[in-house]
Amino acid sequence: MFDFAEDENSLDAVVSRSAAALMARQQADGHWVFPLEADATIPAEYVLYLHYLDERDPALEEKIGVYLRSIQEEHGGWPLFPGGDLNVSASVKAYFALKALGDDIAAPHMRRAREAILAHGGAAASNVFTRTLLALFGQVPWRAVPVMPVEIMLLPKWFPFHLDKVSYWSRTVIVPLLVLMALKPQARNPLGVHVRELFQVAPEEVRDWHTEPARSRWAYFFRRLDGVLQVVDPWFPKAGRRKAIARARAWVDERLNGEEGLGAIFPAMVNAVLMHDVLGTDPSDPRVVTAKRALRKLVVDEGDRAWVQPCVSPVWDTALACHALLEAGDEASMAAARRGADWLVERQITDVVGDWALQRPDLAPGGWAFQYANPHYPDVDDTAVVMAALDRLDGERYGQVVASGATWIRGMQSEGGGWGAFDAENTHYALNHIPFADHGALLDPPTADVSARCVSALSMLGERREDPVVKQGVDYLLAEQEADGSWFGRWGTNYIYGTWSALAGLNAAGVAHDHPAVRKAVAWLVSKQREDGGWGEDGRSYWDEQPRGDGPVSTASQTAWALLGLMAVGETDSEAVARGVAYLLESRNDEGLWDEEHFTAVGFPRVFYLRYHGYRTFFPVWALARYRNLTSGNAGPVLHAL
Repeated sequence: MFDFAEDENSLDAVVSRSAAALMARQQADGHWVFPLEADATIPAEYVLYLHYLDERDPALEEKIGVYLRSIQEEHGGWPLFPGGDLNVSASVKAYFALKALGDDIAAPHMRRAREAILAHGGAAASNVFTRTLLALFGQVPWRAVPVMPVEIMLLPKWFPFHLDKVSYWSRTVIVPLLVLMALKPQARNPLGVHVRELFQVAPEEVRDWHTEPARSRWAYFFRRLDGVLQVVDPWFPKAGRRKAIARARAWVDERLNGEEGLGAIFPAMVNAVLMHDVLGTDPSDPRVVTAKRALRKLVVDEGDRAWVQPCVSPVWDTALACHALLEAGDEASMAAARRGADWLVERQITDVVGDWALQRPDLAPGGWAFQYANPHYPDVDDTAVVMAALDRLDGERYGQVVASGATWIRGMQSEGGGWGAFDAENTHYALNHIPFADHGALLDPPTADVSARCVSALSMLGERREDPVVKQGVDYLLAEQEADGSWFGRWGTNYIYGTWSALAGLNAAGVAHDHPAVRKAVAWLVSKQREDGGWGEDGRSYWDEQPRGDGPVSTASQTAWALLGLMAVGETDSEAVARGVAYLLESRNDEGLWDEEHFTAVGFPRVFYLRYHGYRTFFPVWALARYRNLTSGNAGPVLHAL
């Protein structure tokens, strides 16, 4: 048990001070937004995008160079997350960008990078997206890139490959890219920068560009099909190609999304600008001007260095901050949460029927997007977390808003009881084996973490397990539990995140705390507690051969997830929870918050990792406040959705 007396180190005082620090970051209109950081690829691509268009910004580029040099690892290359192994694709892009900035290839950091890249197969071992960038800069022949004919835009819905069958992020990236792949433009590249020194064999002499091991029989079939398309693509009828390009352009323009950009994600936004460029759209055209401004808004300028976000996360950050402050519960925290809630209400999407309706045509809109605006692509995860916060804050005041969100979430449940993030029934798994999808993340199938949030939110509104939608969700979660007791975390790293999510959902749905699945999960979480009392897991756990729930250090956010999961199922008085709380209390910085340099989230497992700068702030506040609330009186079990 911890001291609740009013001194600066008491639990009450820590919660109050940390909540105040969180509130100090609230924007004037009531929302929160924290930086969202990825690996070297996004800032490197931004530099190369400027060079592609010959629209250089030397002052900004130099700051990005400082950032890229600062995150180079001891192994000489760039990883997908701090402390990770060298990633060839990220390293090629970072090296290319630094060379474009004027770094001498004989400089020690460039020499180390080059040697490391070559030792890992060279630039020819890069993934499809990196090879596409290299093709746009004339560094590899276009046959290095799998063929994706722009005529895809004309295919009927019943065709084995159709845009409706891939994820939202794939659609928004692919459609403008189809135009680029059809017209094969070349970057202006005003300085004539090349990276031929990164190839073990001259790219013109490479015969087989399929660098990834085949993961199934489908992969062999699609590779043979790509070989055919490589031959016949130049002979596609010109009239059909013009029609397909026009349709792609119209598709993109409908979804340009103002200053938030196409899909509100960096790769799609860049491709939209380059598409308009190759199509000869006037640079002064409002579509182009606005699209470029959207990209510029992703830059984080820290004074001496700068980097670029893959997107922004204000709805997600605001909803989670509200949950933390609702747990803190004092008058100031509640007032801040109400302001955040009112901001969230204004961002519910009720007037745009997005791409999700391709599978659910009769469903009314009612969700929330991740970003400031992305009306074609609300996501289920954000919607559930927002609903849970609004309902807890004032179920009567926000009742209609929550009800329309719940209707949308219920309608987005996939067959089998789970939920994907943006689409329903996005499970055409064979498509993950086409050569273009070497990242293995073309689809948006149901996942345990998103499904758990939906179960949590809906359980608070209805009859819990008597609700057939919730019951199917619970059955899905129980079926998805791993043999060791954990759950996979698709959007957070990894099994700690997934297990917290699932335990919160099962508790909200009324699953007994002595249920075998719950006890097994508790045992797994306790077994992963580190010597210092915290929990930590890095991105390596997304590879099958790597240990789960382990990492080099404890982190504040992952410790908070473990604590929230354990407390949700009645473990508040356990030694593990006491040690975890002690870790959070002892690891605060001078501001009363927590430092966290490690990445604890993921965009695409094994491909793209994320650091939410807000996670170190609101999750520990949330966990400590809940612990205080559960141990300071006669509180019963956790009754909240999350």
